[in-house]
Amino acid sequence: MRATPVPEVTIEGLAQARADNAVVIDVRETHEYLAGHVPGVVAVPMGLLPSRLRELDRTLPVYLICATGNRSAVMAEVLIQAGFDACSVAGGTVEWERAGRAIETGAPVRAAAHPAEETDRPDWRPLMSTELKIIPIETPTLGDRSYLVHDGVVAFVIDPQRDIDRVLALLEEHRVRLTDVFETHIHNDYLTGGLALARRTGAAYHVNAEDEVSFDRTPIRDQQVVAVGPRMRVTALATPGHTFTHLSYALTDTASGAGLDGAVGVFSGGSLLYGATGRPDLLGVDHTDVLVRHQHASAHKLADLLPDEAEVFPTHGFGSFCSASQSEATESTIGQEKALNPVLTQDEETYVRELLDGLGAYPAYYAHMSPRNAAGPSEPDLTPPSQVDPGELRRRIEAGEWVVDLRNRTAFAAGHAAGTLNFGLDGSFATYLGWLITWGTPVTLLGETPEAIAEAQRELVRIGIDRPAAQATGSPEQWTEEELASFPTASFADLEQVRRHREVVILDVRRSEEYDEAAIAGAVSIPIHELWSRLGDVPAGEVWVHCGAGYRASVAASMLDAVGRRPVAVDDDFENAEKVGLRLVGQ
Repeated sequence: MRATPVPEVTIEGLAQARADNAVVIDVRETHEYLAGHVPGVVAVPMGLLPSRLRELDRTLPVYLICATGNRSAVMAEVLIQAGFDACSVAGGTVEWERAGRAIETGAPVRAAAHPAEETDRPDWRPLMSTELKIIPIETPTLGDRSYLVHDGVVAFVIDPQRDIDRVLALLEEHRVRLTDVFETHIHNDYLTGGLALARRTGAAYHVNAEDEVSFDRTPIRDQQVVAVGPRMRVTALATPGHTFTHLSYALTDTASGAGLDGAVGVFSGGSLLYGATGRPDLLGVDHTDVLVRHQHASAHKLADLLPDEAEVFPTHGFGSFCSASQSEATESTIGQEKALNPVLTQDEETYVRELLDGLGAYPAYYAHMSPRNAAGPSEPDLTPPSQVDPGELRRRIEAGEWVVDLRNRTAFAAGHAAGTLNFGLDGSFATYLGWLITWGTPVTLLGETPEAIAEAQRELVRIGIDRPAAQATGSPEQWTEEELASFPTASFADLEQVRRHREVVILDVRRSEEYDEAAIAGAVSIPIHELWSRLGDVPAGEVWVHCGAGYRASVAASMLDAVGRRPVAVDDDFENAEKVGLRLVGQ
């Protein structure tokens, strides 16, 4: 740290400097510059400035400006340490515009050089960092990860989710410039933010040349190498299996070696996962056998090409239904996968048989994702939906729209507006709502706070439910003019006791493969994703509904309650059923 503050000038001082034709550099990101800048200043985003110091005349003072003076002060410090006479403009463009001075929009006086232009210069050195950083961007409710990778100056992103503000915030936090966005495949489980992110930042958008898309992209093919800055090399590797055109991307750091045998990691998308692979059946049964065999070959290709110490960075496999099976691992290497992953330890026929035998149902909304991704999703609108009163909520319920209570299952069971459905934010909210809803049905959100509504909106735009029809916040007493509805909750021990005294219907809403493995003797199986269209199949009588841990049971109980049935929601772990004396049948 400097012992004295970084030198600053006022906007009046900047005006005089411009009159004297001094060097003035705007260090904001390109999209900020284009939206409005001081006339005549040079645009060099702060992430690129250290690589362009050789272009500056060290005998002249350099004035740095950003929006408010924070980023320009940081970069003034960098220049001072490099021997320049530099200062920051206090208040930045905000103060300049507030003073009534002219602002220009449009193209820069001099566009920032793409980092690839610097790679052949031997004197290029990144000043901001000495290590490559790989930052996972978690989306746990969908079981997915995206990745931001940077060298301290420039960055690339793999498989970004649609809510790109998370990526933009990381770019700002790490003070790096995004140059490239890579897609491993046309996703089936969420809408991509890749196109919107590339358009917002000016980054190249790399999508397999063989994918049929309706937007402009930078086509990429097997074995093609993309230079990201002077250190990072990204090699595309064809790894069909999850889709026919799936690509993985191997990352090489030129500071430590070159070639795939020196790769530090691979972004494997839906190909090689932790202890598993991506499922091969999402394109339809006609393609499944071919794709599962491709998946086996692709995993072996990665294992053969890459060193054992290379880290594996999949997109799926953290609870995503895009994974053929699940693992508890949160990190891995090629060497570890060689030792543990069935796709690399089993022969092809054994792998194919066991994987296909283990596949279960996947969310119905997947059918809508690939076409939307091929069309190019826009940046989402996350502005709050309109507020509605109890009368309007009742009208929407009676019209067959979905009015969704976002509170946890305990609070919902204790009291809720009649006819509302419970998809709590404390579980896989978007996955199950998207799976169960008739696509296109208007959704109104009920939450205790505006933050809960905003969280639900963010979850929904990721799967293509772009705008809630309306919202209401507060408590259930504020959402209805009628008496609150409720239903009891119970444990498996309670169920065991009540069966001793009277006949009850046990409704198991787990998936068929879960039911087949072990079920309570006499239980009726209607998987949660079929229940809304099969409510009439639930036998008459007192219904005790259960799942594996309680979340799906609450969703199911809310559906039964909405049509006038009197459910009891079993809020308990299924592993407790046998422990309390309930007899299990199954495999």
